[in-house]
Amino acid sequence: MKLFIGNKVYSSWSLRGWLAVKHSGLPFAEQVVPLYDAAWAERRKAPEFVASNSKVPVLWDGDIAVWESLAIIDYVDEKTGGERGFWPDDMAARALARSMSAEMHAGFVPLRQNHSMNLRKQYAPAPLLPEVESDVARITALWADARTRFGAGGDFLFGEWSAADIMFAPVVTRLLTYSIPLSEDAANYCAAMMAHPHMAEWASAAQAEPWVIERFER
Repeated sequence: MKLFIGNKVYSSWSLRGWLAVKHSGLPFAEQVVPLYDAAWAERRKAPEFVASNSKVPVLWDGDIAVWESLAIIDYVDEKTGGERGFWPDDMAARALARSMSAEMHAGFVPLRQNHSMNLRKQYAPAPLLPEVESDVARITALWADARTRFGAGGDFLFGEWSAADIMFAPVVTRLLTYSIPLSEDAANYCAAMMAHPHMAEWASAAQAEPWVIERFER
């Protein structure tokens, strides 16, 4: 398999796709594609991006193309026979995990628009827009619900690392980059996420990248 991803400093969707394939344990090659540089307009027309409408991440497994983070999660989950624990076994926990992941995939636009992922920076606290405050309150309430009901005995949303953690991973980085105030439990969850070996590997690679994309810098 080959996974095409964007810059690791900034590309939140790429982080999700990469974490999914990494968690699967399946062998894959990755190709980092610099976004929004002078060559991007031409580069995005390459055959490997046709299926995904010039978006990253896109996973190629032979002649099969899979794009969008949730689709990549489900593809590698199915490819590994469900043995990697992407989704909780308990039906109620699985329903919540899937619902939270879908809401993350489709929502929280104010947070995304106003607080781009940037793994090189940590900014001083600053007042939040009301709509961003609402997003943060909703996200942390979902985390608290999952951890209270199903997360006992583990550091993550449903105890063990799962697809839900993968979907919220970029949000964790945003909350830390912009020093957004958090409850003790939410802060502990963010710390556990950043300490996960896959997250640590991605963050380390991000620090080594040479590219700077001004639109994502404060």
